[in-house]
Amino acid sequence: MDRDPLESPIQYVKGVGPQRAKLLARLGIKTTGDAFYYLPYRYEDRRNIRKIGNLVYSTLESVMGKIVSADVIRLPRSHHSIFELVVSDGTGLLKGKWFNQPYMQKNFSAGQKVILSGVVKRPYRGIGFEMDKPEYEFTDDDADLIHTARIVPVYRTTTGMSVRVLRSIMFTVLSSLIDQINDPFPSELLVKHALPSLRESIYNCHFPGPEADIEKLNRGVSDYQRRLSFDELFNLGLGIAIMKKSATKQKGIPFRPTGDLVKRLIAKLSFSLTTAQERVFQEILDDMRKPHPMNRLLQGDVGCGKTVVALMAMLSAVECGYQAALMAPTEILAEQHYLGIHGLVEDLGLKICLLTGGRKERPLGEITSGLIDIVVGTHALIQEGITFRKLGFVVIDEQHRFGVLQRASLRKKARNPDVLVMTATPIPRTLAMTLYGELDYSVIDELPPLRSPIITKLFHSSHKQLIYQALSGEVAKGRQVYVVYPLIEESATQDLKSAIVGKTALEKMFPDFSIKIIHGKMKTAEREAVMASFKGKEVNVLVSTTVIEVGVDVPNATMMLIVHAERFGLSQLHQLRGRVGRGSDQSYCFLLAYPPYSEEAKRRLETMVRTSDGFRVAEEDLNIRGPGDFLGTRQSGMPDLRIANIVRDSFLAETARREAFSMIDRDPYLEGSPGMKQAVERFWHGKVEIFKTG
Repeated sequence: MDRDPLESPIQYVKGVGPQRAKLLARLGIKTTGDAFYYLPYRYEDRRNIRKIGNLVYSTLESVMGKIVSADVIRLPRSHHSIFELVVSDGTGLLKGKWFNQPYMQKNFSAGQKVILSGVVKRPYRGIGFEMDKPEYEFTDDDADLIHTARIVPVYRTTTGMSVRVLRSIMFTVLSSLIDQINDPFPSELLVKHALPSLRESIYNCHFPGPEADIEKLNRGVSDYQRRLSFDELFNLGLGIAIMKKSATKQKGIPFRPTGDLVKRLIAKLSFSLTTAQERVFQEILDDMRKPHPMNRLLQGDVGCGKTVVALMAMLSAVECGYQAALMAPTEILAEQHYLGIHGLVEDLGLKICLLTGGRKERPLGEITSGLIDIVVGTHALIQEGITFRKLGFVVIDEQHRFGVLQRASLRKKARNPDVLVMTATPIPRTLAMTLYGELDYSVIDELPPLRSPIITKLFHSSHKQLIYQALSGEVAKGRQVYVVYPLIEESATQDLKSAIVGKTALEKMFPDFSIKIIHGKMKTAEREAVMASFKGKEVNVLVSTTVIEVGVDVPNATMMLIVHAERFGLSQLHQLRGRVGRGSDQSYCFLLAYPPYSEEAKRRLETMVRTSDGFRVAEEDLNIRGPGDFLGTRQSGMPDLRIANIVRDSFLAETARREAFSMIDRDPYLEGSPGMKQAVERFWHGKVEIFKTG
């Protein structure tokens, strides 16, 4: 096959060379293809050439005139100098100034025609107009103007390379190599979705024409930007569709449970399942019966009962003679899952163990021999030398830290077990379908009955008295309270209240209350004892760090006070709020914030007060933080989206996904579209070997 023009090293482009190639590599630009897809992050409108006599101070303007003089002025009593360029267009004079750049003088000579663009300033002394470090371009030749007199692209750059140099390199790359780009997209798809060609899209994203809509460009939604976003989302969708198709060809375990263990579990529960829980369990069971491995994402808001559904599925596998594993991202979360379910499991006559780095007990032999039915632990379960006799079902909690590649290594460990991925961070549907598109999708969209909505209020430090009155009132009614702090101990570097100091202050204020503390540095047994006494209503107030963020269920706890709420992320605040409101009594979440705090923190706190719907909270969190941060650590195994933005382009993402799945249905190995196959492999390169996932 001929060398792909997109793969040729950037170093050999005219004007680059080895030194600049090193700087470009810092920006992720190693090949000409990287340069094509390294788009400007904003655009400046320098289209209108204004007469010097009509300039307005403090505005970005472009002027055209003849050079009157080009002089270097040495500053008295210093080693510094200023290069001054004076330009006239007949209506006035404009001075361009460059500090400590005497070498600029050799670029200019009197009589040359030049365009300058920059912010217009009033001189330090006297009258007239000046610009500091204006962009400049000569107009005597017929060359394309790239720095002025047009919509000008502005790129993110790196130390040692100016935007001007980077823009010139981009122009050279595009001018000399754009004709070598082949468009792999099926033409009928372009026509159907009114998308422009690849060449014109790449060119116009870098150097828009005079008629372009600068507002759309700066929002990333011009037709040309949409085309490149669609390409990325389509390549992502094709890879996911191929993985999904290959998974359906793999041999899995066709489970045939009688349902006896699940019936016995339900009889032991102190609550009835919701219709949504029953529906989702049925979806999982239908998948488990199929002869290929299940891959399902289970979403649901805080407190909707995902863990019970996951336990029912694990018991169904155990009943068929297989082992099940539940994996969580942290030791504390694994521990909380274990504490929540081990009593129920043991009452059914089964063996369960907790396996984390912090536990001395490591019954590896019993796992290998199959004596243990359910293992709860961290992701180390699949990495360390732990062997299962017959692992058939795996639940993965909080999926963003567990991506495509880990799921693949898990299957190797256990001959294609069924996988259920759970998340308590509601992810808007489009994002879930884009990121976890090779998984099927279930949502528990109903909270248990008799729960009244949690009242959320924002307080500042001057309102503390009101909060303590409310806290005292809840305890007087026989209810319990959580008080959460961002830190365990006082810190020299951060002026934040801490849990240990907070507990001491609360004990002084409420000497008659039983107040206990729980945090991540305590030993597992200590934390278990504290949680047991809180659940048993022996403790009135539980002071905590975010270790109670997930998995703690105490129906009698009706108040959550979050100290320094401005320091917590939105999904964390929502998770913490979900610890109350689990019984039928009215519950409260009080956010205690300490100004001054950022505009972003203000939006987070306002969102919490405005809505308790997890999906609305997640949408707002995505809007505030953008997709990269929202997902925390990057979704392992997924290619980065350099152009598409999953929030802005959600409609485009759904369309691209639908088209990609339809294409793979018709042509599973893209044999009829070799160009498209090459594009997908390039897009997923270094992440997953797309055509070998089976």
